[in-house]
Amino acid sequence: MTPTRTLLAALLLAPLAALLAEDKPAPAPAAKRSGGVPAGLLKLFPDADTNKDGKLSMQEALGYLDAHPELKDFLPQRKGAKGKGLRVTEPGAKSTPASAGLPAGPRVFVCSHSFMIFTGQQLPPMAEAAGIAYRDAGTQMIGGSRTLQHWNVPDDRNLAKKALREGAVDVLLLSPYLLLPDEGIDHFTKLGLEKNPNLHVHVQASWPSRDGNLGPFKNETRDKATVADLKAMRDGYETAWLKPLEKQVTALNANVGKSAVRIVPVSRAVFALRERVAQGTAPGIAKQSDLFRDDLGHPQPPLAALVAYCHFAAVYGRSPVGLPVPPTLKNLPNAGAMNRLLQELAWQAVISYPLSGVRAAVPALSETTLPVPADKGNKTND
Repeated sequence: MTPTRTLLAALLLAPLAALLAEDKPAPAPAAKRSGGVPAGLLKLFPDADTNKDGKLSMQEALGYLDAHPELKDFLPQRKGAKGKGLRVTEPGAKSTPASAGLPAGPRVFVCSHSFMIFTGQQLPPMAEAAGIAYRDAGTQMIGGSRTLQHWNVPDDRNLAKKALREGAVDVLLLSPYLLLPDEGIDHFTKLGLEKNPNLHVHVQASWPSRDGNLGPFKNETRDKATVADLKAMRDGYETAWLKPLEKQVTALNANVGKSAVRIVPVSRAVFALRERVAQGTAPGIAKQSDLFRDDLGHPQPPLAALVAYCHFAAVYGRSPVGLPVPPTLKNLPNAGAMNRLLQELAWQAVISYPLSGVRAAVPALSETTLPVPADKGNKTND
């Protein structure tokens, strides 16, 4: 690697590596910093700073990496986790007796980082409340992980690969992080389809860590974001991250000859909720920072419920509106109205996004006498 590329890699990859490490931020370099990036490096490589504000945003870094993909090879996360930090639960561990006697839903495996793994705990009671038996195929979690890291876990510890090879998964939930394309999505999809041609892979489009900031950032900073700020942030994030994910998923579906892979538009639901909070129209949520438990952006219970409702809508192809208030929200102010808003925002995000695979609404639970089983009344893309 030439000295120029070494410096450029330091410029772009050091702050990204800190985010990929999730809870282990990299130490600040000794050089004087400007917006979290050594000022001297920005002067040497001004083309990375596309808006010329003297700072490097996540969108700018990802855009530059997309233009120079060879630099991604120097990220240690490209090599895989080799099982480090791996946490798994065996099939059935998340199932509850409430599913007994209910119409069977799809077998769901959650393979994720910490911005999604909680869905493995929250989906079972949601499905059961809708009259659907939750069939738990297992969970696998690595903090701050790309899907490729899960793929690279040794086979003797890789529960996701084991379940797919056994044909024991109908819906695989994945959550890429930052760097795209994520080859792990392709690998898991092709492996799963070999044993179960009807497999659906749901890829979470997460919200941006630290609101896309690579420099100094605090959770309280989120409270300053106006509706206009949030729309600009969403548009920038979708250009830098969601569009490449859509490109990868579209190409993968073409390669396998079917719409096996779908995107769950969680980020859109999160931005919609934050806009409501900024407007003062979100029951029980006073500030945007109340949605997050740390600077990085791990969710507090209302945001976690919103994410889980998005996955419920995508997995079962039906509206979550009318599901009971989950235990995590019951003791919060205005829990009923808050829960209804979360459900409505999740449903709207999913049905308005073509790549979610949910293309037609079914009646909300509150509008039906009996819940509709997963295999009836739903229209989703094949």
